[in-house]
Amino acid sequence: MKYTINQLEQISNLVRYWILYSTTQAGSGHPSSSLSAVELGVGLFFGDNFRYDIDNSRDINNDRFILSKGHASPLLYSLWLLAGVITPEEIQGLRQFDNVLEGHPSRRFIFADAATGSLGQGLGIGIGYAINAKKFDQIDSYTYVMLGDSELAEGSVWEAAANASYYNLNNLIAIVDVNRLGQRGETMEGHNLEIHQNRFEAFGWNVLLIDGHNLDQILDALSQAKNSDKPTVILAKTIKGKGISLIEDKDNWHGKALTSEQFEVYIEELGNLDLDFRAEIEAPMKLTPFQYTPPQLEGLIYPNYNLDDLVSPRKAFGEAIKLLTSNYNDIIVLDAEVSNSTYASHIDSARFLEMFIAEQNMISVATGLSLAGKKPFVSSFAGFLTRAYDQIRMAQYNDPNMVIVGTHPGVSIGADGPSQMALNDIAFFRGMFGSIVLYPSDAISTLKLTEQAYLYEGMSYLRLTRADLPVIYPNNESFVIGGSKTIYSSDLDEITLVGAGITLYECLKAYDILEERGVRVRVIDLYSIKPLDTATLHLAARETNGMIVVEDHNQAGGIAEAIRSELEDTGIAIKSLSVQEIPRSGTPEELLQFEQINVDSILEQVETLRQAI
Repeated sequence: MKYTINQLEQISNLVRYWILYSTTQAGSGHPSSSLSAVELGVGLFFGDNFRYDIDNSRDINNDRFILSKGHASPLLYSLWLLAGVITPEEIQGLRQFDNVLEGHPSRRFIFADAATGSLGQGLGIGIGYAINAKKFDQIDSYTYVMLGDSELAEGSVWEAAANASYYNLNNLIAIVDVNRLGQRGETMEGHNLEIHQNRFEAFGWNVLLIDGHNLDQILDALSQAKNSDKPTVILAKTIKGKGISLIEDKDNWHGKALTSEQFEVYIEELGNLDLDFRAEIEAPMKLTPFQYTPPQLEGLIYPNYNLDDLVSPRKAFGEAIKLLTSNYNDIIVLDAEVSNSTYASHIDSARFLEMFIAEQNMISVATGLSLAGKKPFVSSFAGFLTRAYDQIRMAQYNDPNMVIVGTHPGVSIGADGPSQMALNDIAFFRGMFGSIVLYPSDAISTLKLTEQAYLYEGMSYLRLTRADLPVIYPNNESFVIGGSKTIYSSDLDEITLVGAGITLYECLKAYDILEERGVRVRVIDLYSIKPLDTATLHLAARETNGMIVVEDHNQAGGIAEAIRSELEDTGIAIKSLSVQEIPRSGTPEELLQFEQINVDSILEQVETLRQAI
């Protein structure tokens, strides 16, 4: 149904009522930030632009609306209440523990197209949706992202802006609520829309400047945006707290709700309201998404390697991802301009996205692709993934189904020096809800664990060594999430050596030397860091007298700490050999020696532990 401007103005007043009602009932929230964007939301939802099947929120043909300024969630919920999918009783329970209408949008509310609230990320997620619709599914849908002017100070916004114009996403429309006031006062640019205009134009966007409370201008801008050959940003000059004189354009009202008494007084400024009124949103055309046909369908036939062949795990990953994208049509590979080193680009170019050196945006785009039903593989040097810590943290709240691949971890990368060394990444990914952390040692384990990561529904992290390492497993060896490999074991084992990745080979060297000395040790390849193979670890705790964990990672949050938390009630002595000193440039061998995570250090600790026992 097409509404007149007068009707849209009445709907806007209703939206304002429900914003104030819900936040007053909650006693908290961000009504002023929501009120400034009311006409923008109403013009989009009910101004004959937005297409959405309210009976199927996951319909791939739906337009998408991402509230990047997630603190304005009362606006989002009030719009959906007017659309008839939320009841007054539900919005009355805003921010309550058992209510899906949380303080910032979460995926518990099925009409939230992304969990948001950490500013600066919505535009990147929107790119994921938009690029999926345009390049991969090839459907006629639009992605709308509403941002606040404060978050334009975030660098991730401009990473996304550059990326959107590079991929010419004319189905992506950003709406910036320029209300001038941030949390503690005026924003960086205030109401100077021309500064924002110059910046977006420099990034290759179509820019429209409007009065954000003028519905005629809003509808005209949305129409223009949908007919642009570029991504479009609508810069809307608005008034924070618009419509309520008590808080309109006033400092110190950010994040404050009206009291019940104030609500009763100031709600009268909205005039007579029909609180039973509900508006309509038109459903989209039902188009069949494009089905990608992989270039070859020969089954998962892995390349054969010979034992002792020297193959880098990162190179084996390249073989694995090429094979997987040749057999599954939902994989999209993203890389941060290092694909010739991560081997991520060795696939059909139709399934590859170059994200350049913009790791924050890369993770946000992958989140959007995941929400749109794809299985993104995201690769970069492990040390650089921590640039996107907050994007990964937020991804865990978006039902992520993605694989993050970190190559070149640890001091063993050698002469490039400490700026390139990931020494905290295991801790980082272990801490994510629902994540798994896999750390293969050789080519065979990398091939098999890459497939396991693809099959896992959730967030997976693959940690891949840079160096060429000997193949130690036969081609038919199987690997499972939550497993490990006990490479050497006997009834006479005194000590258990636990390694993963490159340190496993130091453990194997120590085994050979100790065997010649008549000392029996057990060697475990703990390739699944999360979840752990608890049965194998507990067996080792019962059958040996001590355990030495060797890892090319900082001790805090690493493998030894994971094992200690699992075996804390067993009483077994656990010695950690990990990165303890700030590293420097050098050969891998020198650095392993310097950090005391090499064969010599293992032998020394075995002797120390045997004497103590």
